[in-house]
Amino acid sequence: MVIAEDIKKSFGTLEVLRGINLHINKGEVVSVIGASGAGKTTLLQILGTLEKPTSGRVIINNTDVANLSDDAISDFRNKNIGFVFQFHQLLPEFTALENVMIPALIANRDRKQIEKRAYELLEFLNITARAEHKPMELSGGEKQRVAIARALINNPAVVFADEPSGNLDSHNAVELQRLFFSLRDEFGQTFVIVTHDNHLASMCDRMIHIQDGLVSAD
Repeated sequence: MVIAEDIKKSFGTLEVLRGINLHINKGEVVSVIGASGAGKTTLLQILGTLEKPTSGRVIINNTDVANLSDDAISDFRNKNIGFVFQFHQLLPEFTALENVMIPALIANRDRKQIEKRAYELLEFLNITARAEHKPMELSGGEKQRVAIARALINNPAVVFADEPSGNLDSHNAVELQRLFFSLRDEFGQTFVIVTHDNHLASMCDRMIHIQDGLVSAD
């Protein structure tokens, strides 16, 4: 599902990634762990097509994204990649349901079908009762469930999550961990999770350790 070949990334004279190679299979839940500054988030942004590598290539779902134009990458990202962030990134002026629907509306899909799918995801995530509430009316755990539903609305090939449990209390963190595996079992979803949460990391199918810009263990 995801192949990274000799990924290097520098910011000026600072070399953050020094030659990352990895393969992630369809349906895997993989954690990326390492000390702060090791390059985890930079790697996630490159794998998610939000950032371009200095050299190397990324292949997602059999597409070499380096060969795509900026417009084509944006379209590919919208249709093939979902994101879950530590701070949710929900739009405050929209309801939970509307936030979930936004990526599919951008993709110009049929609105009735989008709304139906959004309700199905909210139901699976046990948050249908909060569909008409705006983010400020939701708890941290509820916001993260809405963010996960939004990430899944376009049936992406892979979901990238950056510290998804970082802002949650222990109870909601455990619930979130269970959700990832339920979603994998229900939809065959692939997850790549950057985390400092050792419990979440250890539950995953694989742990990829990043140290000094390289894969130190897999």
